[in-house]
Amino acid sequence: MDIVCQAKSGMGKTAVFVLATLHQLNTEAFSPEENQVRVLVLCHTRELAFQIAHEYERFSKYMSEVKTAVFFGGVSIKSNRDILKNNCPHVVVGTPGRILGLVREKNLKLDHVKHFVIDECDKVLESLDMRRDIQEIFRMTPHEKQVMMFSATLSKEIRPVCRKFCQDPMEIFIDDDTKLTLHGLQLYFIKLTEAEKNRKLNDLLDALEFNQVVIFVSKVARANELNRLLTDCNFPSICIHASMSQEDRISKYKSFKDFNARILVSTDLFGRGIDIERVNVVINYDFPDDSDQFLHRVGRAGRFGTKGLAISFASSESDQEILTKVQSRFEVNIPELPDEIDMSSYMTT
Repeated sequence: MDIVCQAKSGMGKTAVFVLATLHQLNTEAFSPEENQVRVLVLCHTRELAFQIAHEYERFSKYMSEVKTAVFFGGVSIKSNRDILKNNCPHVVVGTPGRILGLVREKNLKLDHVKHFVIDECDKVLESLDMRRDIQEIFRMTPHEKQVMMFSATLSKEIRPVCRKFCQDPMEIFIDDDTKLTLHGLQLYFIKLTEAEKNRKLNDLLDALEFNQVVIFVSKVARANELNRLLTDCNFPSICIHASMSQEDRISKYKSFKDFNARILVSTDLFGRGIDIERVNVVINYDFPDDSDQFLHRVGRAGRFGTKGLAISFASSESDQEILTKVQSRFEVNIPELPDEIDMSSYMTT
């Protein structure tokens, strides 16, 4: 049965499709010489693809015959071709552009795919370029297969697009937006000018107890500059954004996930899907552009029902307007940050 599923951030959507597809995987259906790709998972960023592939490897630890591969841009396509030719995987995870490139040159054959999964499906399908790529990939797969789509945000506008890929799907929607918020997450804002942001951030990092913190900014240049500033102020941070080489991005992602750094400065590259279990504080240095983006960003803290803290800097009228929309849509009260916060409200002891 096809599935279109909406569920809160950090509630285990990845585990649902990873376990469901592994459970149904028959690795002996075809001989090793034949194309063995049974599961295709598509998502919008390379880091998320890397993370999902890692989850497949983790959950198939005792299924030694299962092979997983991840394909995305920014790395040599030759290495992808070699894997498909010499050690064809059962599970392929990737970004649409690279997957389509491999399909077009007939190195990746999708004629035996049984499960077609799109994670963060609203983000993938709202971009017309990415949607065209997905449609072309979809046409290369068999008619008889299971389609699964997941996201924390599924607007009424994107739902008909999702349905076009499905046959009479089971639909799980959260039409009451108030149920999308994470109850273990403390939300606050700080009203300040642009010029006051750096000093305030330093004060917060000094005062707050945190395991790991993600600081979101709007642009690549601001990410680099803020990262340099934090390091100069003795807050050793790392920085991730789309202008880095792919190798560098994955290396920084792994370093942060392995707890080698406690502060991450990022653009919205890290705003969706990325799961770092020790992150318990999110700071919106630059305010999100809309309420969906707000929900995804703050969802990096308070994962799987744990406690967390999200603080947003509001420095303009448009920031205040979006803050009002967030409070109205999710029916939450986001107060100004008090002088003191009870550490136990956002730290799991």
